[in-house]
Amino acid sequence: MMTSANTDLIRVLADPLRLQIVTLLARETLCTSHLVEETGARQTNLSNHLRVLREAGVVETEPCGRFTYYKVHPEILDALAGMFAELAETARTTITTDKKRSCP
Repeated sequence: MMTSANTDLIRVLADPLRLQIVTLLARETLCTSHLVEETGARQTNLSNHLRVLREAGVVETEPCGRFTYYKVHPEILDALAGMFAELAETARTTITTDKKRSCP
């Protein structure tokens, strides 16, 4: 079932740069300077996107000396993937009860 939390999460991940950040962080834990290097985005822009991802619960921080490293919460992505899998299954099973069949 689609909840407002899921809708918000989809909105967060719909931004191309945030999706790129999550894709990079899914592969390895990175700090802001690594992300700047990988994405080509400016540090201030990247920091704003990382804040949005943190607030949405998609990433978490890990301090290491004077650097802050970021990593993805795979559980959040699993939950979203599960919601889409359920939606796909619903679409598969309800095609036989399509209202289009009752059209004149």
